[in-house]
Amino acid sequence: MMEIRIAIPEDAAGILEIYTPIVEQTPISFELSPPDEAEIAARISKTLEHYPYLVCVDDDTIVGYVYGSVFRSRPAYQWTTEVTVYVHDNYRRRNIARALYTALFELLKQQGFVTALAVITLPNDASIYLHNSMGFKSVGIFHKVGYKLNKWHDSNWLELSLSSGDEAPATLIKFPDLPTNSIYTVLEQAVLHLNKHDQNN
Repeated sequence: MMEIRIAIPEDAAGILEIYTPIVEQTPISFELSPPDEAEIAARISKTLEHYPYLVCVDDDTIVGYVYGSVFRSRPAYQWTTEVTVYVHDNYRRRNIARALYTALFELLKQQGFVTALAVITLPNDASIYLHNSMGFKSVGIFHKVGYKLNKWHDSNWLELSLSSGDEAPATLIKFPDLPTNSIYTVLEQAVLHLNKHDQNN
């Protein structure tokens, strides 16, 4: 049975098992060289000061992870977050990315975020399909914005509304300040759907 839980700095090695090949072999991430464990651990801790950072675990193996992050630093942008999800190659097509995103979006809503943004290096049909199926809408393509692996790459920007209405936003709640029972209810619901899908395949 797989579980979804809050990431801890000690998850850095498992996260790098997923992230290192992405950095080294693909343009999906625009980092040019993979960070080390200390850097990933520091990123986890920094992210969790304000945003959810979740991992999906199968026994002791991290098979996917997801997190929110700052879109831009100026105050008026604070209700918008950029989101990222990655799944281990051996665990694709098992509903993991969808389960992680579902949990993340519910937690972001509880914090008071209004808009989630995702950036996809093109071409990437699988990621486009996932994000469209989660309700994202493409808002434009930036051309030749990243040079990696000896060629230029375009990126597709997508947005997802986390809140309806045009009223003034509420004060954001930092992730550590969300009620613990609310967090674990969200994670438990995501795990139930994840394992139900996994048992049916």
